Amino acid sequence: MGGDAGPSVVVAAVARAVLRHPSMKFILHGDETEINALLAKRWIKLSQRISVRHAEAFVRMEEKPSLALRRGRNTSMWHAIEAVKNGEADSVVSCGNTGALMAMSMVQLGVIEGISRPAIAGLWPTMRGQSVVLDIGANVECDADMLVDFAVMGEAFARAVLGLERPLVALLNVGSEEVKGHESVKAAAHILRNVSLPMEFYGFIEGDDIAKGTVDVVVTDGFTGNIALKTAEGTAKLVIGFLRLALRRSLLSRLGAVLASGALKALRRKLDARTANGGMFLGLNGVVVKSHGGTDALGFANAIDMAIDMAKSGVVKRIVADRAGVVAPERKAVAS
Repeated sequence: MGGDAGPSVVVAAVARAVLRHPSMKFILHGDETEINALLAKRWIKLSQRISVRHAEAFVRMEEKPSLALRRGRNTSMWHAIEAVKNGEADSVVSCGNTGALMAMSMVQLGVIEGISRPAIAGLWPTMRGQSVVLDIGANVECDADMLVDFAVMGEAFARAVLGLERPLVALLNVGSEEVKGHESVKAAAHILRNVSLPMEFYGFIEGDDIAKGTVDVVVTDGFTGNIALKTAEGTAKLVIGFLRLALRRSLLSRLGAVLASGALKALRRKLDARTANGGMFLGLNGVVVKSHGGTDALGFANAIDMAIDMAKSGVVKRIVADRAGVVAPERKAVAS
């Protein structure tokens, strides 16, 4: 019921997902009358794979997470997460209030043992394909242990969902030299260089390395990660805007646009944020995917795809197993 456009986008996305995933079932939580009216306009109204669960209230986009939690049990967001908690659903997808979704998910699903705080991970298009970047907004300030947790969650996700045998992991920093960066980043690097995990630790990378695809997993705090994400999205829109203006400038440029239409379409797809829509909440005892609130049906359908891939791959179990094997060098020395 959340997001900029409400349930209309979700229902349209489910119409796509029903065709993409013939074996999947979908539960829609929210205003039963409104949702059924939207379903009735599509052939999926007859589908036996879609059910609607009525919720009296929903979380508003501007609502504070603390307020949403206090009245949460009557909201569609709470009911959707509860379905995962009770084993009725394998994953939950929402385009609603990010803070409320994280708070409700932590209360109901709980955090994986050993993980200090969950993080939001995103898939980032690069010159080499895709990289996982986390955190992109959940934790503004992070200590070394949190960054190590993010590295574990990122490599586990990359192995489970992207199929990488030994992902290349790096910490985002103001420089690649070991002497640069604040103490939390340096301490996290020291730990990651000495842990035994199914990954390769690259060290430090700089901001331009993200787009290059220098590594498979980029680890940073939520403050830096969110700014980098919004900057990249804005830059992509800027490039598309400049290109559109340039191709309309003269008759000759318009002719060139016609001749290069295939390449331009491919570029537009590469820069389309909807193709990588969906922030993955990693570190929870359940699969939760946050869609961009302003996305359309295509973007939300892609977030559904990601939730299905995460549930099938058993990413939560991999994070649990990998985090249990992390022992900081100092602690290892004491234990021995």
